[in-house]
Amino acid sequence: MKATILLAVLFLSAYTSFAQTPIDVVENTLKVSAWSEEVFYYGFAEGDQVIFNFKEMKGKDLKEIEIIEWPTNSKFLEYKTSKIENKVFSIPRTGTYKFRFKNSSISGRVCKFKLQRIPANQSTKNFNTNVYWHTLYDTSIVPTQERFLIKSDTTIQTIVDQFAKVAPKNTINGITNKAIVDFTLPETTVSWSYYIGTGYEGRNEYLNGREKFINTSVTAVAKIPPYGPMGALALDGTNFFSKAQGLENVKFSFIKDLGNVQAFQADRIFYNYKQGDVVNDAAQMKTPANGKVYIGLLNDNPTTPIEVMVKVCAVVLNQQWDTRMVNRTIINSRTEPYLK
Repeated sequence: MKATILLAVLFLSAYTSFAQTPIDVVENTLKVSAWSEEVFYYGFAEGDQVIFNFKEMKGKDLKEIEIIEWPTNSKFLEYKTSKIENKVFSIPRTGTYKFRFKNSSISGRVCKFKLQRIPANQSTKNFNTNVYWHTLYDTSIVPTQERFLIKSDTTIQTIVDQFAKVAPKNTINGITNKAIVDFTLPETTVSWSYYIGTGYEGRNEYLNGREKFINTSVTAVAKIPPYGPMGALALDGTNFFSKAQGLENVKFSFIKDLGNVQAFQADRIFYNYKQGDVVNDAAQMKTPANGKVYIGLLNDNPTTPIEVMVKVCAVVLNQQWDTRMVNRTIINSRTEPYLK
């Protein structure tokens, strides 16, 4: 009987000694920079008693110290403290714990903290407190309305086809030697072309270019108006017009906006993005691609008015769209801790 009692006492004493012996988890020195926080993760086994000690090395307060059972269950929170001694808390279930140290001061804080655990029993004595991370993916199917293209085609559109009369430089009764030709490019313009020509020579060179295009083009469709030489110039930059020689010239300017148009008309400095002094001129244009365009025409002849042929052709993309419902796969990722 005495032997049995003695064995029981020895077993209880050994168990008590084991149960009360703390196991060091970490002892760490860290610097928490100004206006920042440092975070550490450790795992604990169910039934553990965790002992937490903290000290700011110069005795300065740290804004917040928090211990959180991952992901959001706050177990301990202390504000404006420089020292915590032997704070003990129990682990109700095996899991990951987050230790958060926040500094809201303009200067850094140098701190030390120590974690120890007292296992509930012998089976968790060698529990691995390291925390590992893996990425998990959640996939969901979301009905979504989307636009889709039914059809798309390109057309050639004649935008301007006119003659502008410009008075000579020496005029009376307030008549100006300037004229404005303005037009609007469609919203879906891809590129466009212009032809400017004065007098007989300018008009005749346009007719020569049209004839040259007809004789050069290999398909019957290419010869159908309004494609013609203006369409070819707008579409791929092929220029069938030669420079003409003549007595009548015109100074032209492509002007940015209405404010600069008014400056042009008032003989003030104005902004233009293309200009010339020509008998005739033609070119492909890529910009602007839509909206209002102004061409300023100026006649510098003192006594002779001029008549200016102005033609503009645009390559326009026509698209027809509709909507439909489709199932779109959405994949969201999240990072989670795990213990080994």
